[in-house]
Amino acid sequence: MAGRLHIAPFDLAALLPSLVSETSLLISANQAPRRPLSMIRQAHGQVQLVTAFWGLTPPWLKVLDHAPHCARAENLASRPMFQEAFSARRCLIPATGIYVWKPQPRFKQPFLVTRVDRGPLLLAALWCRYHTTLTEHNDSTALITVAANSLLAPLTERLPAVIDRAAAATWLDPATPEDEAGHLLTPAPLELLGAFPVSRRVNDPSNQDWACGHPTGPMLRWNIAKET
Repeated sequence: MAGRLHIAPFDLAALLPSLVSETSLLISANQAPRRPLSMIRQAHGQVQLVTAFWGLTPPWLKVLDHAPHCARAENLASRPMFQEAFSARRCLIPATGIYVWKPQPRFKQPFLVTRVDRGPLLLAALWCRYHTTLTEHNDSTALITVAANSLLAPLTERLPAVIDRAAAATWLDPATPEDEAGHLLTPAPLELLGAFPVSRRVNDPSNQDWACGHPTGPMLRWNIAKET
C-alpha cells in the first residue's frame, strides 16, 4: 500500500511537454493521504496539472474518512467505488518516491522506493469530482496499486503502478478502452526501482523536512548479474 509520497521539485514540463498548467507542482518530503496532491489529467483535449484531494470521493460517499487513497488494480472494473472513474477518469500523480514500511521484530523500518536513477515517477491513479464542502479543491484522487515485484516484495506487498512516460498519453486518454488501460497496470520492471532505508522521522506526517527522505543505508537494487 502507498501511505506516503516523496515529491521533490523537478521539471514536469520536460517530462510531459504537452502539459498545460496554471498551477505549480505541489512538493512534499512526506505527503500523507487526506492532503492535496498535484494530479495530471486529460480534459477538453488538453493534458492539465490540477490540485486534488488525496482520497477518492464519489457522490454517494457519506463519511470523508472512508474515502480510499488507494485502489487495487484487480478491483477497478468490478467495484462501484472505482468502476466509472477507471473507464473515463484516469490520471497520473507525479512523485519522486513512495514510502513503505518493512516489518521488523520490534518496529517497522521505513524505506523510500525510488527510481534507481532518482528520476521522477508517474503513478497511475483515478479521479472524480469532490462532493463535499470540506475542502477548497474540486477534484479527488486515489492511487492504483499492483503487486510489488520480486525485488521489493520483502518490503511491501503492493505499490502504486508506474506508468511509463511513453504510455502516459494512452493512459490519460478517456477514449482508451479499459482492457488496453488495464494492460499498463503491471509490477514495475526489476531494473527500474530501488529502495533504501530512511529515518523513522517519516512515521510522523508532520515532519516535512527533506531529511525524511535521506538514505540511512545502501539502496536495494536489482543485480543484472543474477539473470546471466
